[in-house]
Amino acid sequence: MFPALETEVKQESLPDPYEDFMYHHLQYYGYFKGHRGSLPTSATHQHVWKNNPRYLLSGSFGERQGMVPDPLQKEKLLWPTCISSPVHRQIEAVSRDSLMLSSPLLKSRQLLHDEFGEVSPCLREPRDLFTFFSSSGPLQAPRWPIECEVIKENLHHIEWVPPQPEYFYQPTGNEKLPEIVGEEKGTVVFQLDSVPTGGSYFTSSRVGGKRGIIKELAVTLQGPEDKTLLFESRFESGNLQKAVRVDTYEYELTLRTDLYTNKHTQWFYFRVQNTRKDATYRFTIVNLLKPKSLYTIGMKPLMYSQLDAKTHNIGWRREGNEIRYYKNNRDDGQQAFYCLTWTIQFPHDQDTCFFAHFYPYTYTDLQCYLLSVANNPVQSRFCKLRTLCRSLAGNTVYLLTITNPSRTPQEAAAKKAVVLSARVHPGESNGSWIMKGFLDFILSNSPDAQLLRDIFVFKVVPMLNPDGVIVGNYRCSLAGRDLNRHYKTILKESFPCIWYTRNMIKRLLEEREVLLYCDFHGHSRKNNIFLYGCNNNDRKYWLHERVFPLMLSKNAPDKFSFHSCNFKVQKCKEGTGRVVMWRMGILNSYTMESTFGGSTLGNKRDTHFTTEDLKSLGYHVCDTLLDFCDPDRTKFMQCLTELKELLQQEIHKKFNELGQDMDLEGSWSDICLSDIESSTSGSDSSLSDGLPVHLLNVADELNQKKKMYKKKKKKLLQTRKQRNEQYQKNNWMQELKLTEDALKFRECQFFSDEK
Repeated sequence: MFPALETEVKQESLPDPYEDFMYHHLQYYGYFKGHRGSLPTSATHQHVWKNNPRYLLSGSFGERQGMVPDPLQKEKLLWPTCISSPVHRQIEAVSRDSLMLSSPLLKSRQLLHDEFGEVSPCLREPRDLFTFFSSSGPLQAPRWPIECEVIKENLHHIEWVPPQPEYFYQPTGNEKLPEIVGEEKGTVVFQLDSVPTGGSYFTSSRVGGKRGIIKELAVTLQGPEDKTLLFESRFESGNLQKAVRVDTYEYELTLRTDLYTNKHTQWFYFRVQNTRKDATYRFTIVNLLKPKSLYTIGMKPLMYSQLDAKTHNIGWRREGNEIRYYKNNRDDGQQAFYCLTWTIQFPHDQDTCFFAHFYPYTYTDLQCYLLSVANNPVQSRFCKLRTLCRSLAGNTVYLLTITNPSRTPQEAAAKKAVVLSARVHPGESNGSWIMKGFLDFILSNSPDAQLLRDIFVFKVVPMLNPDGVIVGNYRCSLAGRDLNRHYKTILKESFPCIWYTRNMIKRLLEEREVLLYCDFHGHSRKNNIFLYGCNNNDRKYWLHERVFPLMLSKNAPDKFSFHSCNFKVQKCKEGTGRVVMWRMGILNSYTMESTFGGSTLGNKRDTHFTTEDLKSLGYHVCDTLLDFCDPDRTKFMQCLTELKELLQQEIHKKFNELGQDMDLEGSWSDICLSDIESSTSGSDSSLSDGLPVHLLNVADELNQKKKMYKKKKKKLLQTRKQRNEQYQKNNWMQELKLTEDALKFRECQFFSDEK
């Protein structure tokens, strides 16, 4: 019935150059002692792998235990039962639920090592070269937790830059503070069902989320005169839990907490329909958790009109009046909530509009961008796309390697590395816009971009937490934890995105120097853009970690604030990417914080940032890299001199505050910088909640195993040179022994002849 497949299986005996090489290679190192016949041919392996429903990229990746496949997947699972017995047995070996890539049918070019360095009997998942990135093929559909309902609509927003600056809101002092009445006195017009919160944990996922018919959560309109707004948030990156109508044009909104937690309400992104043009609407979000917010100093929400986008090519814009941020008057005795209220007049009748905390940038947006890169014949020559790992839900975490081909091995080895990442906090979409600006420039044909690709290897992880981005979380992954507090984790299966990122950087450090690491974030309480770094204790490189931020502030003076930068390493930040990479040996290790608001500097003072402003920061990062690595060290030394002067001023200020005098002509440079700087408690941080309860035992077992392993003496794999030297030494010792034995034999013969 399937002659093509049977023909391929029959070709198993044909020689394969790669298999022949790997057979001798693995046998040489002592890792493989089987027969040559036990290794399948590449053709057979590739056919089985690509036709295995469990790993089809365009459908549903990695079905978890307890999941029933989609109808299409059911059909794909049924066809092996119709084919001949030998072929069926081979396919069945791949399809069974317990598959962990240990089947002899599956091969990889890399053996799998566990976290203790031991060789595992299974093999690494083969690196897929993104066959779905083609002009005709589909993108990988996002995978959702099975508890999440998802509407079957593809949303798309146009990119647009306002022709005029969007100024901060100026309070009048007459803004109304609505009293929160709740659903007791109002009417619920939208509410999500069965959202997983704290106490539950992620179990499985599928494309499209929850099975079954999608419910209509919005109210049914009673006729054309019904002015009730229709709300929706069950789309990618959407977040709105409930909407209560408390007056004709007034609504109280409740945001959904991060999935599997009871915290982190900040990000919102929802749709409204059935609008009226001449009415003034009021929206009040009632369950925000942060006592301080940029909304108190002029930040406005974002609004998007589909009719304006279609007819006037106008995209997201800052809108709203009577904006206030205040404490909720309904105290439940446990946790204080804060409210954000604003009024709005819609531009059209019967329009579809969206509101958001910041410019959305979804997982699908990223995939579309990477698709354009993969299909570009020029960019794809120096930008290689790979799968770094799969997230908890099975979504791909992408890794980009960007560098120009080197002419010689020596030239390739001499290149330093730069590592950039974004969206470890999913609600901080400003990080993605900076990343997009960086990628736009570094992939361009600009002479500066070509020079950077000549001298650096860029490793880029554009979206570290795709699961959180997809479901509309603000801070956490589906593990219910802030990933930027767990970079030291040993739980690879629970925190795969950061475990593999750290492992990738660790391997990179073994190959070459990593000049700079930077993780792009967003900040909800400070304006401008700034960096958090790590003070260096080595006097040889004193203040060197501050040179790059100072240069960046000179290249982007109306956006980047050096005075907002901080370099103190606090104990509560030991699990962050910035500190972990610094302790791994990267001197210039930073967190870049970009505001949700705007600038208080230069020509952009008191205006909101646009996506173009953030993308320009990505270009300025590239420009600053060139200044930082300029063979002419004049700029570098000028910055060091300026930093010393700034530090002296800071020390003077500190001692004046303490009412003390100090002669700074002497050993002022011996003062600990951490004593001068304030903490980064003003940062947009959350304390680590530790591990979820269901993972505590797993972590304890791994720690015990690691301790036991450390006690064992590890036998290092010898290099070819060492093996040759050992071989020569053994031969020499053997020849010496034979010579000594021969001499002894002759000596014995001589004495016996004399007797």
